[in-house]
Amino acid sequence: MKSINGKVLPGDLTHYVVPDAEVVLNYLEVLELVELQGVVFTQTACQALHNKGRRFYNRLRNLLKDPRHDCVLFANEFQEFSYCPREKGESQEKWQTRCVYAAAVWYYNHLAGMMNLVMITEDLDAVSRFSSLNSGVYVISLQEYLQSFWPALQAAQDLYGSVRQALQEKEADGSQREFPEHLPAQVLEAGIKSGRFVQGILNVSKHRAQSEAFVTSDSLSSKSPDLSAGVLVAGSKSRNRAVHGDLVALELLPKVEWRGKVTALSEGPADERSGNDDEIQPMPTGHVVGILQRNWRDYVVTFPPRDAAQAQSRAAQRVLAVPWDRRIPKVRISTQQADALQDHRLVVRIDSWPSTSLYPNGHSVRVLGRAGELETEVQTVLVENCIHVPPFSEAQLREMPVNSPEKPWAADPAEAAARRDLRQTHLVFSIDPRGCEDVDDTLSVQRLAGGKLLELGVHIADVTHFVREGSLTDLEARSRATTYYLADRRYDMLPAVLSADLCSLLGGVDRYAMSVVWELDAQSLAVTKVWFGRTLIRSSYQLHYELAQALLNGEEVQVPELARLDPEERDTKLSELIQALEMLTHIARHLRAQRDRGGALELEGVEVRAQLDQDKNITALVPRQPLEVHETVAECMIYANHWVARKIQEAFPYQALLRRHPQPRQELFSQLVDTARARGFSMDTRTNKALADSLDRAVDPEDPLVNRLLRMMATQAMSQAVYFSTGAQPEDQFYHYGLALDRYTHFTSPIRRYADMVVHRLLTAALQQEHGGQRAAEPGKPPAGNKDMEELAEHINSRNRAAQRAQNLSTGLFQCLFFKERDPETDPRCVADAIIYSIRDNGVLVFIPEYGVKGPVYMRNKEGLVVTAGPDGTCEWQSGSVRRYSDHITTTSGCGSATFRLFDHITVRISVLSTNCHADTLTLQVISNQPHLGATPQRPGSPRRSQLVQEVVRLAGEAQEKAARRPELSKEEREFRQSRTPNLYSLLEEIRELALMDPDAAARAGTVTA
Repeated sequence: MKSINGKVLPGDLTHYVVPDAEVVLNYLEVLELVELQGVVFTQTACQALHNKGRRFYNRLRNLLKDPRHDCVLFANEFQEFSYCPREKGESQEKWQTRCVYAAAVWYYNHLAGMMNLVMITEDLDAVSRFSSLNSGVYVISLQEYLQSFWPALQAAQDLYGSVRQALQEKEADGSQREFPEHLPAQVLEAGIKSGRFVQGILNVSKHRAQSEAFVTSDSLSSKSPDLSAGVLVAGSKSRNRAVHGDLVALELLPKVEWRGKVTALSEGPADERSGNDDEIQPMPTGHVVGILQRNWRDYVVTFPPRDAAQAQSRAAQRVLAVPWDRRIPKVRISTQQADALQDHRLVVRIDSWPSTSLYPNGHSVRVLGRAGELETEVQTVLVENCIHVPPFSEAQLREMPVNSPEKPWAADPAEAAARRDLRQTHLVFSIDPRGCEDVDDTLSVQRLAGGKLLELGVHIADVTHFVREGSLTDLEARSRATTYYLADRRYDMLPAVLSADLCSLLGGVDRYAMSVVWELDAQSLAVTKVWFGRTLIRSSYQLHYELAQALLNGEEVQVPELARLDPEERDTKLSELIQALEMLTHIARHLRAQRDRGGALELEGVEVRAQLDQDKNITALVPRQPLEVHETVAECMIYANHWVARKIQEAFPYQALLRRHPQPRQELFSQLVDTARARGFSMDTRTNKALADSLDRAVDPEDPLVNRLLRMMATQAMSQAVYFSTGAQPEDQFYHYGLALDRYTHFTSPIRRYADMVVHRLLTAALQQEHGGQRAAEPGKPPAGNKDMEELAEHINSRNRAAQRAQNLSTGLFQCLFFKERDPETDPRCVADAIIYSIRDNGVLVFIPEYGVKGPVYMRNKEGLVVTAGPDGTCEWQSGSVRRYSDHITTTSGCGSATFRLFDHITVRISVLSTNCHADTLTLQVISNQPHLGATPQRPGSPRRSQLVQEVVRLAGEAQEKAARRPELSKEEREFRQSRTPNLYSLLEEIRELALMDPDAAARAGTVTA
């Protein structure tokens, strides 16, 4: 049966199932399980869901559009023989149930009785009334349906039980009102239009979740300069049941009631206070009067131990679960497993938050595992960032080409004939991190016209040849939008047969590519001609960065591809390779100089590379030595991205996918300017060129970390680079501030970024349009319109932010695991050198270069004691006072005074603060106001940094052993499903395009990536 949106239900099922309106309203998430097949949603049920709210209706719409789910929509109210007029005195619920049953009967007759129909309902009267009327249409309850037809689908049974119990407990315990009612939608809309209310996203403070939240919106600054920094919402009562991430309507308080943002460092449980100390100048303050859009998601919570739990109900079935994210309020859960699930992490969903309840009501979805176990904590990171990466389905894997020893893949002759064949004419090679599997870019360079011209080629894996638009693999890649890199694993965007094999431009094998080839004047390096198109290549050399640099340096090194040749041929080919690398370096230097003149920024962060063993398992992450060849490869990729951006924007002025980096607001540079001034440097931030020059001059010859920290601060001050549709922005907003380019996109990494796949399709369409669609094998499909492209861009931006957050949280998790097993009082690895980069009211913020850790160091603790320093610099706690200045902080006690200045090096002790319900955090305590005696300049391959990651990997291995009780994957599953081995190629290409990111800058909105 085909639905109105073109989907067809499979014909090999035993039955189709038709849920009534009540089931769709209350149990939609059960019906969203992909295992449930052959679901027919009626127009009657859809309309009932639409009346419940747009958020729920959109979920159903997305479900119906997703070809991975076997479900269709039947417009029963527009079908003459299934329409049922409502009878006099009939309740709406009874009428809706009757309509759905009539639709099921019509459906059964329409299929000539060849397929049984099962109507599921929670109305027991309907079951007894309709179940015996038609032999082929069965009417049963949802619970009976799941038990009878899906007895092995325990997830569905558990989810149904959880939702049902939550519905039964939905009524509030009491009638006392805890919050004011939200204003009606019409009143909110009118108030926003008149300016009485302002709207924006509620962002709860991560450090003061109980007392501080802010409402931010791009439109606020245009309404009033006072609102440019957002509006403060002080205290949980003022949020009026709004949850972090909700779109809210806010009413400003009178100016006399405005409050200031707290500037003191928060310390652990002190977050619970609502104190007024250490506030800066008052800022606009308001309270929530209505919710415009709920943005609830899945939350990870922990059931606290019974003795420490909040008061339980008499049945001991209602638990106040504590969310892993401190910004989310406790959630009241109804469960019959309260005892069994103590100290476990669960995924829950919020159902409602009535004004008579202090806490929202919710239900559990699934159990992740015991809190503190590695696999549980990693899954928590994924859920908290809405990252859903199940194993690739059998249907998706069936779309993959075959490449096995018995049936090796080979280039199709017809396809090869339609491409430009570079296998015999071009010396193609790749330069990647050592052990890289997903090689998505290669390079070529040669002299033409007797040396008057140079030809530069960038050849990118042609992923879209293998992944047809709209296929199941494409839909999954679009949903993921990126490959997710965690500290101990990665989750690929594409199945491994593509990402690590047929799309990977490995050495010595034929591969399809999308290429950009420039002809350059040999003297000026000006572009005389550029060619875009599909090619067939065979990479001659698969080099790693260190090998390529050694060849450029004239060192005697072995090139694996030349090892078996006789000496004369080897010397000839080696000379050709070195000459190509030298030409490439010459061109890249020119390209970089061009961008430098335009104001390109070089920022700072922690670069690492993966150290792999013979089984491709990661053994260590070590800081990567900065090599010129890194810059060379990066410049060629940036150049290709820039030229492809120009090409697709010219072909599709209103629907091309580009990437822009807005110029930062000047006020965001205030900390950078003030901090640099404290060291005697002047920062001009008016343009990217002025900022780049200022950063280049801000060098302390005695301490290279000073310049590094200033570049980190510049990174944090910037907004995030984002994808956009060219029809959604004026052309003057296309500019990429960090790269100093007028147009930019992502073209060079389609194996791990969906945006690049979109750009490949746009480039293909542009070339077909240019050549009149000459290739019959590629019918010209017009690209998506501006609205669809902008929605896709927003989705990819959202997934990229989630990937960054997950990577940072994963890194923090493993840092904590490393230090957790050590005694901070005796283990020398828990003592490190730190540099002060920010002054706060009661402490300082420091950066530990040895471990790439940033965090607070308190000069005054919760007990009121302050840090004092003895004659030898040793610090201890004494009664006293703290005074903050612009560039230093001073503590005074009976033993004297101690001063800590910006950029001072101090010695800190690292320990772990563990809490059962939240993530572990690192705690830093100053033990000396002098630099750490054991501190040495950070060198590549620093053993202590390597030890940290080796220890982390050991812990990950132990966790894998614990997981051995799970069913072992087959060889095919291991080959095609999620990658366990990390590949940090993203750190060596994408981040390099703009800056090397500050390790925790991505957690803020001010993160910058190219």
